[in-house]
Amino acid sequence: MFRNIIRISHPLNLLLAALTYMLGMSIPAYLGKPFLFLPFWLGLIYILLAQWSMSLFAEVFRPINEPIIENETLKSRESIRNNALYLSVGALTVNVVIAYILYVDNTLAFPSFLFLALTLVLVVVYAIPPFRFLNRGFGELTLALQLAYVIPSIGFLLRMPENHPLLILIVIPLTILALAYFLVLNFPSFASDQKYQRGTLLRSLTWQRAVPLHHGLIILAYLCFAAAPLFGFSFNLVWPAFLTLPFAIFQIAQLRGIANGNPPNWTLLISTALSVFGLTTYFLTLTFWLR
Repeated sequence: MFRNIIRISHPLNLLLAALTYMLGMSIPAYLGKPFLFLPFWLGLIYILLAQWSMSLFAEVFRPINEPIIENETLKSRESIRNNALYLSVGALTVNVVIAYILYVDNTLAFPSFLFLALTLVLVVVYAIPPFRFLNRGFGELTLALQLAYVIPSIGFLLRMPENHPLLILIVIPLTILALAYFLVLNFPSFASDQKYQRGTLLRSLTWQRAVPLHHGLIILAYLCFAAAPLFGFSFNLVWPAFLTLPFAIFQIAQLRGIANGNPPNWTLLISTALSVFGLTTYFLTLTFWLR
């Protein structure tokens, strides 16, 4: 049972959440704010529990015609569902306690409170009926916003009293790359999604529209990074993001080849898309911590 819970928890998304949170925390360090132990660790636990509950709630409310795990029995399905429900509710309860501790510690300013609340709203609308964006073609966008915009903003606002243009400059192209990554994840599961009538972004758009959209998202993200000097920031701050540009070009080439009839290598495509988003986040985080 523990292994099944780990599987439906999407550990990779938890890793990405921790990485983008570190990015959000690195920008105040670059701007001269000292590192504080308690807000850092409480914020990290908060975002990991929120992301965890998002994944678990998605399985709790999965339609009955869709299996949670392969070759499941009715008893195992009920067991997984009930355990996931208890764990996700418990995680959100812990988050309420963490928010209260941050408030008592005078760390929780109004902007950071709004983003802490927003991440819980995204958990609800992503996974829980009647919203369940996961099956309405908005699940990928919700995940991208959660991982690449809201979570780094929480990390930033736990150290800064208000938003900052530098944060916006970084998280907008990252959100675009995250959306491209989650769109790529739809392609290998397209046949299964068709079978169970899942409302993924790819099924909503169709292949004919999704492929050029994917390419456009990749190009737009790097154009946003390149526009940094137009907003008063040195290109030296964002140039590490362009270290992943060869991977991004390869990602576009792979998907273009598949769309033109080449045999797909889904593992390579997903790994490339993950590298583009993950390494871009990592390189930017390292840049801000070291400066």
